[in-house]
Amino acid sequence: MLKKKSISAGKASLVLFLCQMISALDVPLDSKLLEELSQPPTITQQSPKDYIVDPRENIVIQCEAKGKPPPSFSWTRNGTHFDIDKDAQVTMKPNSGTLVINIMNGGKAEAYEGVYQCTARNERGAAISNNIVIRPSRSPLWTKEKLEPNQVREGDSLVLHCRPPVGLPPPIIFWMDNAFQRLPQSERVSQGLNGDLYFSNVQPEDTREDYICYARFNHTQTIQQKQPISVKVFSVDSLNDTIAANLSDTDIYGAKPVTERQPVLLTPTGSTSTKVELRGNVLLLECIAAGLPTPVIRWIKEGGELPANRTFFENFKKTLKIIDVSEADSGNYKCIARNILGSAHHVISVTVKAAPYWITAPRNLVLSPGEDGTLICRANGNPKPNISWLANGVPIAIAPEDPSRKVDGDTIIFSHVQERSSAVYQCNASNEYGYLLANAFVNVLAEPPRILTPANKLYQVIADSPALLDCAYFGSPKPEIEWFKGVKGSILRGNEYVFHDNGTLEIPVAQKDSTGTYTCVARNELGKIQNEVQLEVKDPTMIIKQPEYKVIQRYGQVSFECIIKHDSTLLPTVIWLKDNNELPDDERFLVGKDNLTIMNVTDKDDGTYTCIVNTTLDSVSASAVLTVVARPNPPFDLELTGQLERSVELSWIPGDENNSPITNFVIEYEDGLHEPGVWHYQTEVPGTQTTVQLKLSPYVNYSFRVIAVNEIGRSQPSESSEQYLTKSANPDENPSNVQGIGSEPDNLVITWESLKGFQSNGPGLQYKVSWRQKDVDDEWTSVIVANVSKYIVSGTPTFVPYEIKVQALNDLGYAPEPSEVIGHSGEDLPMVAPGNVQVHVINSTLAKVHWDPVPLKSVRGHLQGYKVYYWKVQSLSRRSRRHVEKKILTFRGNKTFGMLPGLEPYSSYKLNVRVVNGKGEGPASPDKVFKTPEGVPSSPSFLKITNPTLDSLTLEWGSPTHPNGVLTSYILKFQPINNTHELGPLVEIRIPANESSLILKNLNYSTRYKFYFNAQTSVGSGSQITEEAVTIMDEGKMAMASRQVDIATQGWFIGLMCAVALLILILLIVCFIRRNKGGKYPVKEKEDAHADPEIQPMKEDDGTFGEYSDAEDHKPLKKGSRTPSDRTVKKEDSDDSLVDYGEGVNGQFNEDGSFIGQYSGKKEKEPAEGNESSEAPSPVNAMNSFV
Repeated sequence: MLKKKSISAGKASLVLFLCQMISALDVPLDSKLLEELSQPPTITQQSPKDYIVDPRENIVIQCEAKGKPPPSFSWTRNGTHFDIDKDAQVTMKPNSGTLVINIMNGGKAEAYEGVYQCTARNERGAAISNNIVIRPSRSPLWTKEKLEPNQVREGDSLVLHCRPPVGLPPPIIFWMDNAFQRLPQSERVSQGLNGDLYFSNVQPEDTREDYICYARFNHTQTIQQKQPISVKVFSVDSLNDTIAANLSDTDIYGAKPVTERQPVLLTPTGSTSTKVELRGNVLLLECIAAGLPTPVIRWIKEGGELPANRTFFENFKKTLKIIDVSEADSGNYKCIARNILGSAHHVISVTVKAAPYWITAPRNLVLSPGEDGTLICRANGNPKPNISWLANGVPIAIAPEDPSRKVDGDTIIFSHVQERSSAVYQCNASNEYGYLLANAFVNVLAEPPRILTPANKLYQVIADSPALLDCAYFGSPKPEIEWFKGVKGSILRGNEYVFHDNGTLEIPVAQKDSTGTYTCVARNELGKIQNEVQLEVKDPTMIIKQPEYKVIQRYGQVSFECIIKHDSTLLPTVIWLKDNNELPDDERFLVGKDNLTIMNVTDKDDGTYTCIVNTTLDSVSASAVLTVVARPNPPFDLELTGQLERSVELSWIPGDENNSPITNFVIEYEDGLHEPGVWHYQTEVPGTQTTVQLKLSPYVNYSFRVIAVNEIGRSQPSESSEQYLTKSANPDENPSNVQGIGSEPDNLVITWESLKGFQSNGPGLQYKVSWRQKDVDDEWTSVIVANVSKYIVSGTPTFVPYEIKVQALNDLGYAPEPSEVIGHSGEDLPMVAPGNVQVHVINSTLAKVHWDPVPLKSVRGHLQGYKVYYWKVQSLSRRSRRHVEKKILTFRGNKTFGMLPGLEPYSSYKLNVRVVNGKGEGPASPDKVFKTPEGVPSSPSFLKITNPTLDSLTLEWGSPTHPNGVLTSYILKFQPINNTHELGPLVEIRIPANESSLILKNLNYSTRYKFYFNAQTSVGSGSQITEEAVTIMDEGKMAMASRQVDIATQGWFIGLMCAVALLILILLIVCFIRRNKGGKYPVKEKEDAHADPEIQPMKEDDGTFGEYSDAEDHKPLKKGSRTPSDRTVKKEDSDDSLVDYGEGVNGQFNEDGSFIGQYSGKKEKEPAEGNESSEAPSPVNAMNSFV
């Protein structure tokens, strides 16, 4: 297609004309070109053929034309030249052929009636206008006439004639009264097409004196009024009275009563009529009938159907209207008027004629010298129109000869035209109903090539899309077009290019290497011209991360991504749409660089979101759907149907599921009779179900509600249903959890769980409580109680079994027979103590006790077990008493032995045993005395190292807090620690038990030692205590240090020492951290454990117990754990604690009475031999090693 350019308003008519050209040569719509080319005249605007003017205003007869050079204008009037210069009232507009006849300054419109025709002429030809018939409009007055009143009998028909004056154009008729109100019309009373007012039958209410016909003349904007017409309708009774008053007694008189009459056509008259209408006009056919009752009109077309979509009924179906009629609408149309008495009909024969209409109107020709062409003028009509040709406004038969022209009926054939062949030809098609006149010029041009596309025009396209490079051209003869790429490139040919007739070069699939300069060359026999254009191929815009489908809960936040990639030379713009419309004006929508975020999402945000990326060359888009989900809306319209005594059907309508399918419905009920306001779970059904059959209990006032559930959560409960009160019935069930337990030795307390309100099944809920002693042939004793869940039976024997049952009843009867349960009357304290109590000492901390069971009858209650009370009387090593603290072990069930753990070695103990039931403990057995053997002692109470010298240290200690026997000696072990924290050789010394201090001599000066100290009995060594100490420096070294004080006061030395000290501190910290990670000195300390001969594993079958030890691990000093300033090491508390093996507060035993687990301690590890060290020293100790 040719590229369209904007044109000035002044050339609009020329452009319209050129758009209609059919020629061997196309003229581009280029304004500059159009201004330069010669062109015959063309009529662009003219007045209508039948031109009715207002006689009070100036007459303007339009005639506008265009051409090159601009045409001159002339007029004819009634077939002769109209010399406007001789008529002072007539002027022609400048640069126009439009005439202005001045009527308002004294001219009369009637004087200028006639047929006018305009001619526009220049050197290339002459164009003529239609014959324009000028007629002034007329609005004459009604002729005066005497109108007699219309007196009509009720039920008769009536026609009020209007007969308006003949005007130009015909007036519009309507009927009104004196108050200028339109008279109401109906099926009975209506206005005909001729303006008359028809009454199918008159009624008394039609009586009035102001039936006025008005004629409105639109051209003159005047309304003419006919004199009022009077109508008086006589009823039958009044008419008879009038006749009787005017006749003698001998005359026969009397009007007939109002009778119904069959239809009679008022218009048109007769049975048939004819109608002629022109093609394209509106066909109006009318039938108005008289009759009583008022007839109804129906229309048919004989032998055919009324045309669909073009047929309308007006005036209460009395008028048939067919628009845009054609010859096919010719035929017989029948109107039928019908009432209950019969019918009348009329046939209108319609003939459709046609004024001439175009089949092919002649089109302008633009030819080059030597070319051929044709003008075709084809028209149709009824009757068939006559075709005649004119050349430059002159009948072609008398026009100047042109050897290149040949007339053949409706066609003119041109051969080998020359420039002198240019002319304007007129085709006239006419018949008795009108004519058509068309101008078509033949313009012969000889022009060298011209390229209309601007030079160096830049085209930008996207890769892989078509590129269209324009080369709009003109020339006569038609130039040939060639394309080249680059300034010196070869001519473009091949399938990769498409060459259009209008000069455009198309590259169907442009690639990046298509970028460059393209040259268009146009040549004909009159010359050659070329033009260059530029093509740039850009990378396409792409959405590399598209928005994705999102499901979000209501009030959440959602984000859509739209990440793009585009050509760096293009500036993209991103637009977001919702459902193909702009985003809502809402601050919740946040548009970012690469995303769209919606805050606080609501239901109305549901929809499709589209990201559109636009550049000047392309556009891409991607869409995603947002589904907003939420908990469902509550169900509604709950309805109860099928009410029965024990069931009812509940139905409901689900609420909106809010985009998340309903999975199930939960039905709850409220018992308004027993628990108003409390809702209980009834049942639940799948989400596809909206009805459910509910099981009911008697004597419950039910209300139901439904809750919808989806994946998001539960809906709000629905409105409650109507209430439904079920009938009363006997209880269906009895109380549960019935028990009988005595609270005193002489009573039985019977308890149960009461029935809930809806379980009562009726009013008057009570309980029948029954009991009898078991295994005794007694009758049931019963009592009926209400509003309680406990009954006490007094005067019972102590701890006797009873059979018990509790039955529910209400005003309508009893529940089913309840099941029986066994209970017992109250317990009393046991009467007998266990006998034959024996104690077997297993080792220094563990003993086993035996006893004989008591008779069951003496227990007088449920046997709970046995309690062993035991306590330490005194320590055998100290012979001193202390506060007695009794300990208790409980053994469940009918046990006859148990283990006593946690005993202190070398001590005297007492114990007794008591039986236990639900009431309490029985009497104690006689106290049994037993003793524990010696054990290993605890660690010395303290170890203190004092008076350090160059080669000696003084040690002081305290005896063990718990000797656990007779001390035989103390063991002291010690070893040096060098600067690398390695341990030296170990030295051992045995010290008599009665010593409390020792002076170690012959030690190395300025050396750290580690000491290990413990006590011994005949059984073995106890836990050890450790300590470290350092001997003092040699005096010679101290003197040297004093001499260095002076050096140390020097500034340089102080700085150097600070740097050295800082470096050493850092190294020490690193070393300390590494050694802590390692856990111990380079060689781990080890000490063989001293086995306690009494502590050996024992087998379960001989009643022995596992390993028991009181030794403890001694842990060397850790980081920051220095000894106190007095170098006293306090031993840790090592008293043996009682491991709770019984079931009381003090311990627990297995079912067979054996002790659970092991009761043991750990010993201090022996000091390491050689260079081993017990533990990494603290940083402080490490610094001391440098002293």
